[in-house]
Amino acid sequence: MAKLFLLCLQYILLYFTVDAVFEDQVGKFDWRQQYVGKVRFSHFDIHAQSSKKVLVATEKNIFAALNTRTGELFWRHVDKTGPEGNIDAVLHHGQDAVLVVGNGRLLRSWDSSLGGLNWEIVLDSGSFQSACFVGHQGMVKLVAVLKKTIISLHYLSNGHQKWIENLPESETVDYQAVYSGGNGEVYVLGIVPHSHLAIVAYSVDDGEIIKQVSVEAPWLSNIQASCAVVGQGMLTCVDSATMSLYMHDLHLQPQMTQIPLQSLGLEVAAGFHPVLVSHQPNPAHQPLSEFFLQLGPDHHLLLQLNNGNIVTMRDFKPAMLTSFATTGEKTVAAVMSPKNKTACSVNLFNAETGRRLLDTTLIFSMDPNGGKPEKLYVQAFLKKDDSVGYRAMVQTEDHTLTFIQQPGRVMWTREEALSDVVTMEMVDLPLTGTQAELEGEFGKKADGLLSMVLKRLSSQLIMLQAWISHLWMLFYDARKPRSQVKNDITIENLSRDEFNLQKMMVMVTASGKLFGIDSKTGSILWKHYLENIPSNAAFKLMVQRTTAHFPHPPQCTLLIKDKDTGMATLHVFNPIFGKKSHVVPPALPQPILQSLMLPLMDQDYAKVLLLIDDQYKVSAFPSTKNVLQQLQEMASSIFFYLIDSSQGRLSGYRLRTDLSTEQIWEVVIPTEVQRIVSVKGKRPNEHVHSQGRVMGDRSVLYKYLNPNLLALVTESTDTHQERSFVGIILIDGVTGRIIHEAVQRKARGPVHVVHSENWVVYEYWSTKSRRNEFSVIELYEGMELYNSTVFSSLDRPHAPQVLQQSYIFPSSISTLEATLTDKGITSRHLLIGLPSGGILSLPKMFLDPRRPEVVSEQSREENLIPYAPELPIRTEWYINYNQTVSRVRGIYTAPSGLESTCLVVAYGLDIYQTRVYPSKQFDVLKDDYDYMLISSVLLALFFATMISKRLAEVKLLNRAWR
Repeated sequence: MAKLFLLCLQYILLYFTVDAVFEDQVGKFDWRQQYVGKVRFSHFDIHAQSSKKVLVATEKNIFAALNTRTGELFWRHVDKTGPEGNIDAVLHHGQDAVLVVGNGRLLRSWDSSLGGLNWEIVLDSGSFQSACFVGHQGMVKLVAVLKKTIISLHYLSNGHQKWIENLPESETVDYQAVYSGGNGEVYVLGIVPHSHLAIVAYSVDDGEIIKQVSVEAPWLSNIQASCAVVGQGMLTCVDSATMSLYMHDLHLQPQMTQIPLQSLGLEVAAGFHPVLVSHQPNPAHQPLSEFFLQLGPDHHLLLQLNNGNIVTMRDFKPAMLTSFATTGEKTVAAVMSPKNKTACSVNLFNAETGRRLLDTTLIFSMDPNGGKPEKLYVQAFLKKDDSVGYRAMVQTEDHTLTFIQQPGRVMWTREEALSDVVTMEMVDLPLTGTQAELEGEFGKKADGLLSMVLKRLSSQLIMLQAWISHLWMLFYDARKPRSQVKNDITIENLSRDEFNLQKMMVMVTASGKLFGIDSKTGSILWKHYLENIPSNAAFKLMVQRTTAHFPHPPQCTLLIKDKDTGMATLHVFNPIFGKKSHVVPPALPQPILQSLMLPLMDQDYAKVLLLIDDQYKVSAFPSTKNVLQQLQEMASSIFFYLIDSSQGRLSGYRLRTDLSTEQIWEVVIPTEVQRIVSVKGKRPNEHVHSQGRVMGDRSVLYKYLNPNLLALVTESTDTHQERSFVGIILIDGVTGRIIHEAVQRKARGPVHVVHSENWVVYEYWSTKSRRNEFSVIELYEGMELYNSTVFSSLDRPHAPQVLQQSYIFPSSISTLEATLTDKGITSRHLLIGLPSGGILSLPKMFLDPRRPEVVSEQSREENLIPYAPELPIRTEWYINYNQTVSRVRGIYTAPSGLESTCLVVAYGLDIYQTRVYPSKQFDVLKDDYDYMLISSVLLALFFATMISKRLAEVKLLNRAWR
């Protein structure tokens, strides 16, 4: 009977936590955007004239095919992160795309039309250098892979190894390149630094060395950066030190021929390393005799090798980017030149003659809020009149891909910077004109009662007019076909909805590009690129002023810090429009150690940002006289902490009245034993509804709600599984008092932490049991509340009661966050990002340290779930159903105007936005609510009441006449 009761209790609890998505709700309240990252290799699929694919391999270890008509993904393959999944080379021929992955660890072949894997083989160990197709008798059937000490040849059809050979003198020779011109030979090129060039020719049939040549080249240090094979096997190199071109025939000449650039009338720009670009349309044939030589950032030349002589075909200056493209038997050269400050022009030239092709000009308009063009990819095709047409794909510094066709129409744009979001905030949208008019009544001093009535009437009339206009637009759009109804959201028509569910998502990316995205549709409303951002910069985004302070515009401040030097800059902007603010931020001449947002406001309702430099001096932004006066008055209640992970030191400071700082406490972690991983505080916008928990005997267990509590996570420096451990220390950020300390032995990271209300949840890997585990810590003051009005860290005589419990989780996790609602009434859920791409909403009640092992009458009264070490994963708990979010890096939660609804954004390689309802939608009527029935019942009751009233009056009148 007891087991049956427990089963029923678990069923009831699970019933109230189950939340699923119906088929008609898919995409209604959520959206997903998929990205690939910054493109590293790109090839147009030209095996068929009607092909609409462009294959891209990116720095995010992604191999994908994009639709050249729309920019959407045909297919995408996500490899492992880090060097293990790094794409070293991409070779494309016909329908075969061959990739070398993981520093030469794997060789893969993909079917470019369907995205299926043809074959995969593991290569011999060694550092990867180069790879190329090997053609023979007009056919491409082999792939050559060059490593540090070996070269191997593989069949293109199945990946089987044909032969493998050790490279001669590999201890002294640095082999860097491999080349095949379709003549039955494979050439391996290597150098001995400051000495000579080594050339080894292998037979395609059996791998025998046909010839081995050494050519003096003391000036050559990098073959791939300085050399290219042109024409009938002519190795051409350029050297900036000697200002010369060097040529060597791989078939005949025993030495290099030097051609001074001055003899050709050419000169290299100061400090620029010249670059050679050749083109081999078919791996089964020799490369073209024409090639590009870049002598400066904006200086390119089209040169031709003619009977051993170099001929200048065309001089392009100024020219930003160049590229070759082949269609059929025709090869063209595309050159991008600056047209003016806001546009560039792309023109086609005949590669053999250097003449410009007529009617091939394409105008590329540069985004004033974007970066400069960085790479140019050209897709050439033959028109019906046998002339050459083309489309261009341009990649800019801010990782944007733009696909253009003549005369300059942008077909699509992909903002690949969004594949690397580092931080974000959600900002409330501004009020509409009518809402602002109504709100303005309460902010103005009226002259009297009559004026207030008139203002109210005018506001109501404006709202009535807007409502009638809205109804008319609904009726007008209902008569149109759905395809003609425009629901475009722009900055001009953005306004706050009734329940504040639509917000502005401000995202900051690692490339330094800022985006303003509509949370309802995912549309990019504005973007701004910050130039000269360090590659290792850290970002912190803070909302200084919201839209609640009309007419003052909202204001966000972005702190950009160089991790190496500590130097920082501030960028202040309007989060709704993306425009740079007129407020000038202060210059920061010293490295910044800490920044914190204070609850103080200036006269324009902007919160004060406090910055602490390496001299422990404090600067405020804004730093008006009013702000400085408030800081002096509240200096005794302003505390902050600094972390020095290298020294294992966590220090607490307070602010003096003269705005200097004073260290008041310090916690030192022995760095030879453990290191500081992270410090987690509570979110400042978090609200706690209930101060305690009602027990089974109707008593109250009060929570320990310390807003200054810090969770310090440490990890052992010894990685041995028997000696490794994970520690967590709860420290009061004001006094430095250690509230609680816990150690998980035989455990290691990565550790994910969530700190909220009176509990801390952290996840780690148990090396002893080889599994992922959750541990939860809850703090309580006891049955009596020490101070029910205000919490003070300086007046806490009693230590809190600590409850802790651990659970087994059946999967590794990528990130962890808790839901957040407006008033904190709704139950808490933990949002867990999984490596599989799922986002799990786990009810906090399953991570309750008070879950009893033996069920009692009091635990039944509290609805506590009986303790079970394993945490379940139910398919109904996935908030993204089948919308996989790859490589989830972070989850952001924000409250809405509805207490039941929490807005969730998961970002990583993809971006996914949705809503979650931890306690279901208790404050919203359902979509299938029967309005007609309730209206009919109300009308019937109204008429019945009126009739009954009339009948009662008649009855009373008749009784009075008797």
